[in-house]
Amino acid sequence: MWKRGFSSSARARRALTEKKWDALVVGGGHNGLTAAAYLARGGLSVAVLERRHLIGGAAVTEEVIPGFKFSRCSYLLSLLRPSIVRELDLVRHGLKLLKPIASSFTPCLDGRYLLLGLNDEHDYLELSKFSKMDADAYPRYENQLHKFCEFMDFILDSRTPENLHGGSSFNNQLRDKWQKSVFWASCLRHALSLGQKDMVEFVDILLSPTSKVLNKWFEFITVALLVIVKETKILVTDRGNMQSDVLKATLAADAIIGSMVSIHTSGSGYVLLHHVMGETDGHRNIWSHVEGGMGSVSLAISNAAKEAGVHIVTDAEVSQLMIEDSGIVNGVLLADGTQVYSLVVLSNATPYKTFMEFIPHGILPDDFLCAIKNSDYSSGTTKINVAVDRLPQFQCCRLSHPEVGPQHTATIRIGCESMENIDSACQDAWNGVPSRRPVMEMTIPSSLDETISPPGKHVVSLFTQYTPYKPSDGSWEDAAYRESYAHRCFDIIEEYAPGFRSSVIGYDMLTPPDLEREFGLTGGNIFHGAMGLDSLFLLRPVKGWSNYRTPVRGLYMCGSGSHPGGGVMGAPGRNAAFSVLLDVNRPFR
Repeated sequence: MWKRGFSSSARARRALTEKKWDALVVGGGHNGLTAAAYLARGGLSVAVLERRHLIGGAAVTEEVIPGFKFSRCSYLLSLLRPSIVRELDLVRHGLKLLKPIASSFTPCLDGRYLLLGLNDEHDYLELSKFSKMDADAYPRYENQLHKFCEFMDFILDSRTPENLHGGSSFNNQLRDKWQKSVFWASCLRHALSLGQKDMVEFVDILLSPTSKVLNKWFEFITVALLVIVKETKILVTDRGNMQSDVLKATLAADAIIGSMVSIHTSGSGYVLLHHVMGETDGHRNIWSHVEGGMGSVSLAISNAAKEAGVHIVTDAEVSQLMIEDSGIVNGVLLADGTQVYSLVVLSNATPYKTFMEFIPHGILPDDFLCAIKNSDYSSGTTKINVAVDRLPQFQCCRLSHPEVGPQHTATIRIGCESMENIDSACQDAWNGVPSRRPVMEMTIPSSLDETISPPGKHVVSLFTQYTPYKPSDGSWEDAAYRESYAHRCFDIIEEYAPGFRSSVIGYDMLTPPDLEREFGLTGGNIFHGAMGLDSLFLLRPVKGWSNYRTPVRGLYMCGSGSHPGGGVMGAPGRNAAFSVLLDVNRPFR
């Protein structure tokens, strides 16, 4: 299935050298494929070069264990821009979303649980078990974030108003000024629609730590000590309500995805917002499974690209960009020595890999190279894909039964019972060791998708944090060290779902070095670079180069290291394609 429609055959590779292409896309991940589809629909001849044996990048489905198809890296879909789904007609090209019955399930070791997303009335009853105040505040919190998301929609779908660099013609400068004026006017209109009060709240979320944002909305956990002197004895009583922390910890888990930041880090509130910006069928913050796994997303985009005339070749590793003496790119050199010529090149690789590895020494300005080299590519993520012979049964959940329940279709938060749990896990990694009690996001896509596992058996995805790239107490190259971490995760799940360990048939584990080696993710960072406020919008990938153009004429960036950032979103690819079409004076059809 995954080989259909793209090829590494000698004939396909020969076709690469038979002409000079209008555009070459380096990397067949979802952003590269999206860019290619739009470029081809704009009338350009386009070829996509993928290093691995199959397309998809981090949005890929692989049968690592016979009979079990894993979404090896990305595992849920919500951020894919509705404009891309609509314009590329992805549903017709095979994209099928499977909406969960419930959105979030947080089991607790004390026998309680929090199950959200069935409906508003059920959410209120669930939250009231922990805090009446939080149950009342939760709808207002969600409405506020959704209001901010409407403002962010405009930002995500727009190219940044970056300044043009030297050498531009008078007409280009005039056009650039007009486009920037249109952008800022639209931005002001969206800001005015929010109003001053909400704009201040919006900025507060962007700049604040996640803990501050959530403490503002929900019960702030304090422990008061009441000291009573009675006769000669001192009695100390503990007053405080720790129950409401479950909601905050559940929500805070979204703010640390793919990062090495703490929930107490300033600016982490943006990542909290970033993970609720998506939608499924017009409903906000619904993270859906994809039939056939995440590779089906890439396959649908590739089908749209091929329909538009894109030539896709796998097992085609790019070793270097070919740059003329004039400083203009004119193609790429493959690892086998093949030269492929083109007018422009779009890189879907990380900024570090693109500028530090693909471009010959002495081409790029020193200050630009310094900024790229010193960007934050750190990651605390280890992905574990598990094949099991039965559904996990959570002892806290009265709904547990052998069949699929709403909790099995939800995003399951393991180790998210309190904000302290998340902070402790982060502190371990900052001290150089994998978290003693990792925070885990568990999903069971086979609870809704019967195509990815044998009957009666299931696929479990574990997105775990935090794991340093280079642990101080061992090495990820050591099989015993790797196994000890996997078993640590399984042991923790066992505390919530007895019998989980014995259900494991096999597993596939991707540590930060594995993600870098296998998928080209520098530092193992799933976003192609940190999503801090110092690396977003006009600062992504670096200051002065946020509009997908680069210091090398004819070279463009189209991956997650570009605005608006990471996740299976497609926006960087779409926006980059429009920049290219604008520069070559080709309209989008």
